[in-house]
Amino acid sequence: MAEKTLLITGFDPFGGEKINPSYEAVKGLPERVGKYNIVKLCVPTSFEKASGTVIAKAEECEPEVIICIGQAGGRKGVTPEVIGINLRDARIPDNDGAMPKNVPVIENAPAAYFSTLPVDDIVEAINQAGVPSFKSYSAGAFVCNDLLYSLLHRFDGTDKKIGFIHVPYLPQQTGDKHPSLTLEQIITALTAAIEAI
Repeated sequence: MAEKTLLITGFDPFGGEKINPSYEAVKGLPERVGKYNIVKLCVPTSFEKASGTVIAKAEECEPEVIICIGQAGGRKGVTPEVIGINLRDARIPDNDGAMPKNVPVIENAPAAYFSTLPVDDIVEAINQAGVPSFKSYSAGAFVCNDLLYSLLHRFDGTDKKIGFIHVPYLPQQTGDKHPSLTLEQIITALTAAIEAI
């Protein structure tokens, strides 16, 4: 069987946090999962830098699959995203201080793209692995959605599988104030997700 490559990304901390569970979990994945060699990348939480960073890496390593991971504080489970929308509408500044309001990700591009990952299969696999998971129909309008939309636009019409998965806070970020999952649970979920692709 030919070697296959999966590029998985997480973000650096943002919004005053000292840790971002998305990249902590990505770092914790093994070098190979299922049929895929895993390439890991930390992405800046920046409207201007995120998608360019991932596209450059994808052009270098030519993955069959790209999965981007992001933090969605307040969510109770691991949530694969169904859709990316052509909108930047930030409620907090990104790590470069940018706070775009009600502008497109890409001018004169489609309103939205659907994830090309098997979202239902991923949700089922994560739940079967013992971690709560459900589909999400909104990746927001911050850098997470920006990255998902940009990648789906860039690789539209190709056979690359592309999608985004949001993960909750870690317990040390939130105490008892918000739902959280342990790092081990998030790594288990991402491993199950990759195996389902």
